[in-house]
Formats: sequence, structure tokens, C-alpha cells
Amino acid sequence: MTGPMSLAAGGVAALLASALAAQAPQSQTPQVINLGHGIYAAIGVLGGREVRVPQSNTFLIETAAGNVIVDTSGGTGAIAHRRALGSISSAPTKAIVLTHAHGDHTGGVAAWKQTGTEILVQREHEEFVPYLQRLQPFMARRNAAQFGIPLGPPAPGPPFEPTVRFDERYPFTVGDVAFELLHTPGETPDHLTVWIPAFKVAFIGDNYYDSFPNLYTLRGTKPRWALEYVESLNKVLALDPELVLPSHGLPIRGRDEIRRRLTRYRDAILFVHDATVKGMNDGVDLSTLMRQIKLPPALDIGESYGKLTWSIRGIYEGYAGWFDGNVSTMYGLPGDAYGDIVQMAGGADAVARRAQQLAESDPVRALRLTDASLAIDAAHRPSLEARLMALRVLDARSDNSNERGWLRADIRAIEARLKN
Repeated sequence: MTGPMSLAAGGVAALLASALAAQAPQSQTPQVINLGHGIYAAIGVLGGREVRVPQSNTFLIETAAGNVIVDTSGGTGAIAHRRALGSISSAPTKAIVLTHAHGDHTGGVAAWKQTGTEILVQREHEEFVPYLQRLQPFMARRNAAQFGIPLGPPAPGPPFEPTVRFDERYPFTVGDVAFELLHTPGETPDHLTVWIPAFKVAFIGDNYYDSFPNLYTLRGTKPRWALEYVESLNKVLALDPELVLPSHGLPIRGRDEIRRRLTRYRDAILFVHDATVKGMNDGVDLSTLMRQIKLPPALDIGESYGKLTWSIRGIYEGYAGWFDGNVSTMYGLPGDAYGDIVQMAGGADAVARRAQQLAESDPVRALRLTDASLAIDAAHRPSLEARLMALRVLDARSDNSNERGWLRADIRAIEARLKN
């Protein structure tokens, strides 16, 4: 590999990779796509009707000197991807490029890394990974809820050390293939795009998938700036690619189709951003903006993963912080007055009855009522039952995998409380 920073030669396959590969369940064999030019994709999981832990796609690029891997997936997905792609090429892994630091992209580094393998990241990786580590217990609880996974012991520190960090652009060559890395923040501040000029192929990471993006993710994150997404998508469009490879979802082929889909995605993000900012400047409160802002039909790209209402709030609070201009917000959360409100309504039983009446027709309102009654009596059985009804209605109606993850986490919690 050659480039502004020389990358070392590779070595033999790591024993760890073999051990990990042997543990992968056969049922997780991924779809593998031959994309031409010696590029292969093992397709991961984003969401779907059932709540599943995301797994990134893993890409293998063959060169005359060895293989380059873009993203590694994570967990058992990484093991399965290593096995599937390893059956196509047993050449040494010369480099691993990580489009960003999320675990579903980086968790399989150990399965691919060999002696001399270079690991390439964008410079912001150095700050973003400590941020994730600093909040590891918090993030672990949130991920367990959102993706329906067991809450295990604290994760160890980063299992690898990047060998190449770049700022805005980094060209390098492996064997007979020239690559360029471009800083394209969006999903994360350290996000990058991999560009192979000779093949007109762009590996776009998580800056595009088949849903409105998670401009705010429920598990919690730093602000994801909408205008950075827009600029990053403009960078990719300016390359005029013939093949775009997202790290979640299927490839996009053809200049016209790529331009159509990426432009629509960019314009949807920009529409929501601009409508939110206009509303802020016009003095419209956040709740009203969350209710009123809708994408026009031509820009409606679906909400199976990200959601407009969360994104509107993320944009609003990303710009202005949590204070909404209501002076009572300065003194705590609205739950402080729940006891008085429930008492004036006739007590927890009366509130629970009203919540049960609304559970089918207005389940969100029913949840808010049970917030009040359970705040004064956390074990109030009628309120728990009403809440469970509302949660199940919302779950049945939802097409968003992240939303369903949180609904089902609360369903499990309420069911456990009702058993006691």
C-alpha cells in the first residue's frame, strides 16, 4: 500500500479470526453480492418489522497486493461476514477502513486484522470513541432497550488502535487500486466516504439508508447536524458515482438512479431543517412544530428507522438546547405537579379508567395519563394495565424499528411489574 502515509505489509491470518468464525451460527449466513471490479458485499441487517440489532454491510475489495475491507459489522454478524467473504478470497487483509466508530461497523475488526493490517479512520474518531466509552453504562442500557438485547457486563476498551488518521481527504493505493477517503460527517462526526475513482464507486456508510435518517436517535447521541448531512451528500453527488454502496441496505446502481435517490434524501433533510428553523424564528413552539411539519409527497422517504418528529426536536434542541421558553421548565420536569393533578381528577383509579378508555383511540394520550397516575403510585395496577394496553396498540401500529424497540422494552417492564 502506498500513499501520503506508507502502510505496512500484511501477514498470516490471525488465530482470533479463525476462533471467532467457528462460533458463528449457520443461520446467520449473509447474502453476498458480487459487485464487479473485485468488490464483494456481505449484507447486514438494519431493522425491518421485527426489532433486530443493526449489523453493517461488510465490503471486500480485491487488489493485486491483498484485500481492503470497508466496515466489519459487529458481533455474530461480523463472524458470519468473515466466513462468507473469506470463502471468496483468502488473500491477506492489507487495510480496514471504518466509515465511522459505531460498534455495528467496528465490532469485527479483530476477525479481519492480521499482522501488518492498517486501520484507517477519520481524525474525529479520536474524540468520538472516548465519548462513547465515557458513557458506556448509559449507552449499554439504552441499546439494550432499543434493540431488545440483554444488558451484559461493561464492554472493554477499544479492541484496536487505528494506524492512519486523516482530516479532510486521504488518497492511498493498495496493489493496483487507488482509493480516496473523504470526511463526510453526518451520522457521526468521524464519518467518512470511500471513493474508488477508477471504478466510480462510493462507499457511503450510514449517510444514506432506506428511511429518513436518525437525525436524533432515541438511545442518545451528540447532535447530528442536518446541514452536515446535506453537505456530505453534496460531496458524494459531485463525484458523479456509478455505484453507491451504503453500509446498510442494498447497492444503488446507475448515475441517474443515484442522483435521484441521493438528491431526494438530501432535499428531505434540508426541508425538515429549514422548516424547523423557520418555525423557531417565527416563535412557534416545539410541540407545534413536531405536529405540523410534514414532508411533501415528493420527498416522503419513509420513517422505518429515523422519524421526523424526533429529528425536528433534535434540530431544535441542537440549535437552542433544552429550554423551551416556558419559565416553569427552569425548575424541573412537569411530573412535579402530577400528584395534585391526579388528586383533583379523582385519584389514580379515575385517571386509570380514563387511560383505559383512550388506549385504543389515543394511546399516546393514555400513556401520558398513566405517567401522572404512576408517578404518585408506581404499583397502581389499573394504571399499569392501561399503560400496557396503550403500549401494545402503539407497537401494533408502528413501522419504525427503533420506536418498536422502546415500546417493547416498556411492555416487558410493565408485564414484569404486573406479575409481582
